Amino acid sequence: MKKDWNKPYMMNSISELHRILELPKPQHPLISVINFEEITCYSDEALRSVSYNFYCIALKKGFEGKMKYGQNYYDFDEGVMTFFAPNQIVSTEIVSDLKLSGWWLVVHPDFLINYPLSRKIKEYGYFSYTVNEALHLSEKEEIAVTNIMQILTHEYHVSIDKYSQDVMIAQIELLLTYCNRYYNRQFITRKHASNDLFKKMENILEGYFNADNLQSKGIPTVDFLAKELNVTPHYLSDMLRQLTGLNTQQHIHGKIIEFAKELLSTTDLTVGEIAFRLGFEYSQSFNKLFKNKTNQSPIEYRNSLN
Repeated sequence: MKKDWNKPYMMNSISELHRILELPKPQHPLISVINFEEITCYSDEALRSVSYNFYCIALKKGFEGKMKYGQNYYDFDEGVMTFFAPNQIVSTEIVSDLKLSGWWLVVHPDFLINYPLSRKIKEYGYFSYTVNEALHLSEKEEIAVTNIMQILTHEYHVSIDKYSQDVMIAQIELLLTYCNRYYNRQFITRKHASNDLFKKMENILEGYFNADNLQSKGIPTVDFLAKELNVTPHYLSDMLRQLTGLNTQQHIHGKIIEFAKELLSTTDLTVGEIAFRLGFEYSQSFNKLFKNKTNQSPIEYRNSLN
């Protein structure tokens, strides 16, 4: 299949995915559970850069190639899970004679319509993590995920009845809940790496504030910090929640309040001047944030120091 290398191949349907992978037609047009061991065709150039029009949840074992997501490469090892939401671009470098095992669950958003999961699935931050933030499973976790994939496979191949979709939706929701738990475990077990990331973020914020960037560039955004740290905004917020109980936006606001208190206590600047120096276009916005975080207005805080 020839393609324009300047554009990713748009995988619009699960049926099209099966055709390219030389698999039998899917049992259902909106969902499929693929056993990687049954795939023998990886050579199609279309698979090297793809934008899928459906959710992809994969447990990969024995992957000897590289995958690029965004600007990052990741070398896979045993028991690694990846999650892609619709329309995300995934590029893969594939080695010859690839032998891969594991499971690939693909679900079109239309399959979830009229179920609460249709909304809830968008709240799982790991669908926007980069591949270098993939989920590494323990042996027990891998068994649990495999069991669910096997249940889904069984349900997928039996005769469809009025309960089939309910059962599969329930299993998908269970799978995502388990993965949420496993990611939280990963943040804890990789606490040293998280602490290093936290320290880098603190240094970036300190440098930003000390360089008087607040007044010229405004309050640093979550996207700015994530880009500086080479992680996704969702990953950064989830990591911070595990360490501090606050998301990234709340952490930035906390730093703003600390800096504001310093200016209120050590300078004679008016509240309006401090607001401008902190990057606020309107002093009312600064007043509102300060009172929300401290239960005092800036003037009340300054007066309480006397």
